[in-house]
Amino acid sequence: MEFKKFLKYLLFVVIVIGLGFLYSFSSARNLQKKIGEPVIEFSQGDNNFLTHSMVNKLLIQNEETIKNKAKSKVNLYGLENRVLKNPYVESAAVFLTVDGQLKTIIKQRTPVARIIEKNDSYYIDKQGVKVPLSANYSARVLLISGIQNDAQIKEILPLVSFILKDNFLQKEIVGIDKSDVNEYQFAVRSGDYKIDFGNLTEVDIKFKKLKAFYNKAFDDKTIQNYKAINLKYHNQVVCTK
Repeated sequence: MEFKKFLKYLLFVVIVIGLGFLYSFSSARNLQKKIGEPVIEFSQGDNNFLTHSMVNKLLIQNEETIKNKAKSKVNLYGLENRVLKNPYVESAAVFLTVDGQLKTIIKQRTPVARIIEKNDSYYIDKQGVKVPLSANYSARVLLISGIQNDAQIKEILPLVSFILKDNFLQKEIVGIDKSDVNEYQFAVRSGDYKIDFGNLTEVDIKFKKLKAFYNKAFDDKTIQNYKAINLKYHNQVVCTK
């Protein structure tokens, strides 16, 4: 009986060693497996700013393409960081699949406005991150002038967010101009008149006044009679013809 137990124990040890050897051999072969053509996916929307070929260039390692490299030679962390440094990329994941494909999933930044300065122009996303203009794509977004620094970008973001969340305002307001005294004026789609919004206090109340005025002005077709609509005064809309 003791001898049978010994044989069973010995057989168990041999099986464990054999499985360990097979696993090590398989892992070694897997690490030496060559990588095929990289697979690139763009999540949550179209690849407006970046193309597949542009991402492929970001995946170049030591001036060599990733294709046909051994899996063990690929620095996934370094590749992911390289992709994330691109100003059009909001998030990225670079990983190897079981069958040896290098896969990259990218979420691009979504511009919400275009800042126009005297000597520069760029987009900002919903976090206020600056996004350079692109030769591949021109986004139809709010045009904002009068912004001079990052603090002013942060200040105007809640106003931009409010406009974009409202279906009517998003279609109607096409431009925002900030004055030197921190007051804002809107350019609109429905006419050549301007909307004097004032400072960024009571934002929701001012927009409610504007919508109420619009309901009447569009209904009686008098909207084109005005050159300016002023929302700065409490409980009233003052119009200039």
